[in-house]
Amino acid sequence: MSSQMTTSANAIPDSPIGAQPDAPAPASQTQPFYWSVRRELWENRSIYIAPIAAGCLGLLGFIISAIGLPERRRAVLLLGDAALQRARIEWPYDMVAMMLMFTSFIVGVFYCLDALHSERRDRSILFWKSLPVSDLTTVLSKLSIPLAILPLLTFAVIIATHILMWLWTAMLLLANGLPLPTSTQLPLFQSWLVLLYGFVAIKLWHAPIYAWLLFVSGWARRATFLWAVLPILAIAALEGMAFQTRHFLGFVKYRLFGGMSHAFAFNPQEKHPTVDLHQLTPGNYVTTPGLWLGLIFAVAVIAGVVHLRRSRGPL
Repeated sequence: MSSQMTTSANAIPDSPIGAQPDAPAPASQTQPFYWSVRRELWENRSIYIAPIAAGCLGLLGFIISAIGLPERRRAVLLLGDAALQRARIEWPYDMVAMMLMFTSFIVGVFYCLDALHSERRDRSILFWKSLPVSDLTTVLSKLSIPLAILPLLTFAVIIATHILMWLWTAMLLLANGLPLPTSTQLPLFQSWLVLLYGFVAIKLWHAPIYAWLLFVSGWARRATFLWAVLPILAIAALEGMAFQTRHFLGFVKYRLFGGMSHAFAFNPQEKHPTVDLHQLTPGNYVTTPGLWLGLIFAVAVIAGVVHLRRSRGPL
């Protein structure tokens, strides 16, 4: 009896009378949207590999072209036009940024065409639907890749590439006794702000394009690229034969490239065009009917994509 009491006393820790036992720690809340985005990054490595590869290619091209940089810089410094000096010095940085932005668009297009089709093709949709993740969450996570994740990754790669380009330039100029470019000749920080604004503007403008591609990805049984492009070509051909006009092709061109004319105030008469902060026109951009009509179309199409994923099974 005494032995049992001793064992019981040792088993019960000392605690104040009336104290309640510690409550179990609450289970960590799941974050389905976050993990859905992580899943897309795990399964689609091109999302970050393509921008990095494009940045490395641009950096390699710049290093090769920098063989004659000291002589070219001497010639640039002899120019009396400050705007021309800035345009010449900024040109390689602008080319790298444009190449990476184009890469981001291409990767986003092909990602959307494959995003819903691949899980139906390999029948993994059966597994993913068994998880407690709604179709809306899944579709929005896929839409966030071309609209948010890919632009942010590309923007980071552009900044890293620009910094490496500047360091290589500084090494060559200092080794040849030449001055480093001033903040007026090469305003990198200002360029990055303009670039970030441009990314936001163009991705919002392209939202209906990505939504349409996701819809095709969830609807088509095969050849998603053809199903995405053929209706556009068919409508343009029908309009041309029936009315001898090209309004639809003009609309497609406007949807692809028209956003920049609303987001920026370019001066077509400028001899050496450069983009400065005073050329940003966000007020004009957000009041453009084309922006909001495109976003409304994108929301309607995404609703259709959610319905398709809920109703469509594996191929």
